[in-house]
Amino acid sequence: MTDRFDIVVVGGGHAGIEAAHAAAKLGCRTALLTMDPQAVGRLSCNPAMGGLGKGHLVREIDAMGGLQARATDAAGIQFRLLNRSKGPAVRAPRVQLDKDLYPTWMAGALARVENLVVIPGTGGEIHTSGGRVSAITTEDGVRLECRALVLTTGTFLNGVMHCGLVQTKGGRVGEQPSERLADSFLALGLETSRLKTGTPARLRKSSIDFSKCDVQPGDDPAPPMSIRTRSLDVEQVCCWLTRTTERTHDIIRGNLDKSPMYTGRIEGVGPRYCPSIEDKIVRFEDRTSHQIFLEPESRGGDTIYPNGVSTSLPADVQEAFLHTVPGLENCEFVRHGYAVEYTCVPPHQLRHTLEVRDVPGLYLAGQINGTSGYEEAAGQGLMAGINAALACKNEEPLLLGRGEAYLAVMIDDLLSKNHREPYRLFTSRAEFRLLLRCDNADLRLASHACRVGLIDERELEQVAALREASRAEAERLASTPLRHSDADWNAAAEAGIERPAKMSMLGQIMSRPEIGLDTYERILGPIERHFDDEYWHQRYREQVEIEVTYAGYFEKQARQVERIRQMDEERVPVDMDYDAIASLRTEARRALERFRPETVGQASRLAGVNPADVDVLLVALRRWKDRVSLKVGS
Repeated sequence: MTDRFDIVVVGGGHAGIEAAHAAAKLGCRTALLTMDPQAVGRLSCNPAMGGLGKGHLVREIDAMGGLQARATDAAGIQFRLLNRSKGPAVRAPRVQLDKDLYPTWMAGALARVENLVVIPGTGGEIHTSGGRVSAITTEDGVRLECRALVLTTGTFLNGVMHCGLVQTKGGRVGEQPSERLADSFLALGLETSRLKTGTPARLRKSSIDFSKCDVQPGDDPAPPMSIRTRSLDVEQVCCWLTRTTERTHDIIRGNLDKSPMYTGRIEGVGPRYCPSIEDKIVRFEDRTSHQIFLEPESRGGDTIYPNGVSTSLPADVQEAFLHTVPGLENCEFVRHGYAVEYTCVPPHQLRHTLEVRDVPGLYLAGQINGTSGYEEAAGQGLMAGINAALACKNEEPLLLGRGEAYLAVMIDDLLSKNHREPYRLFTSRAEFRLLLRCDNADLRLASHACRVGLIDERELEQVAALREASRAEAERLASTPLRHSDADWNAAAEAGIERPAKMSMLGQIMSRPEIGLDTYERILGPIERHFDDEYWHQRYREQVEIEVTYAGYFEKQARQVERIRQMDEERVPVDMDYDAIASLRTEARRALERFRPETVGQASRLAGVNPADVDVLLVALRRWKDRVSLKVGS
């Protein structure tokens, strides 16, 4: 049996969903090949979405027309905005999810997408013709011909699960690994490596004594994840916090000889920023306790996810150490924790479009690229799906800059750095995080989304109106002199705020740390109202306050972004002969040969390439361009 599509997406996880949705929305006939069509978007590990860096990604996916944020709002059972007391750059939404409702919502959403067919099956062999991808055959022998193939295989490539010294094949409990597909990578000549991730046990909620734990409520009102959700009317559930004890640590230390991480059975490197509990005990031996967040997996269910105790220790050891934790003394196990080791493709072999450099038409997204997290996977899937569709339509790719989106920061990091462990996005990875805030994701990205066809002109016009109105009001406040007669400063005195000693601009008053927008309006009256709709008015007020407060920082970062943009526009030939550049240091030459940067900007961010090497590269490029011009002229 053979069928033909423009694009085939393999894998129905978070990357595959966004890739298939984007490709189909852009008009390409798309197939999503997944083991279980009703389990698309399954929350294999923590049933939560967002957090620092990750919440920024979800908002950007939403701004680009993706599904993840909308599904989160539909399936959310607890909503929080992290870091409310800190600056806007590091505030981020995080939502606890109902693990059953989330994939159900996703399956329904995909079923309504035109040009998209969901096919049950497992990817088998990749086929090429004329040096580019032409088809994939499923393990059942079905051949799906395509112009582009997007692989989002998660932890299933040669997946092996570890619980103590017991090994079983699989990408997650109850699901078989993909072995033939892994063999295809070797046949294509691609470099592969092994990584590891893990998950904790699942506990029966009714067996836990929550009176010994700290309550962790959601925010009221609940802050939506999606910019399209005006408000949420949802009954939120509680999470709880408890901690390990010294007895917990003693049991784990005494059983390290049974951990596959410490006996050499697991070769892959695990995530540094989400370590197993045995890793924490060994690496932070001076700590007497570690936090465990007890998070419900659904609204009405009886299962708790103990966030913070991912482990691959044997089942009896897991039970022994968790029974020493306050509140968990009599906890019952629904399922024991385990580690998963899987094959990935080091991403230095990709272009910024996420297309494999040496296999045109093949795109990779998600954990196959060495990342961790639902959010990182979905972001890559979105960009891979967009660029695969644009390539099929013979249109220019969508390449975002590091000053425009965390999506770009993540992809650029993957392509320009050596990664020994699964990559996780943090706000600290962005040079311009004050520009890349959660609150302005649509202001930054709506024009790109509209250009490629993922949102309509009406939505772009709304976002543009908000951006222009807030900037205009910020400029007015910054240029309007304050006169003492302008306001009743008795109100300020009652609020404990002294009058300015000298004349200043209205905007300077709001930028004082003790005067936020609410205080400003109480003293000087409301800022000009541009929107009748209360949702857009509140967003407008928020943007005006941020624009005024951080105006100087924005100007400085905008200049830095422009310098990087200019370097990223300086293209480097893919077949550049670095051995012919005599002045390059050996370390720089090796880095350039391995990563094959597409631009001077990317070259400048490679480990092992210093500013002097960049200058040498720029001189070589000018000479190369002169030679090309001479050949053309002759």
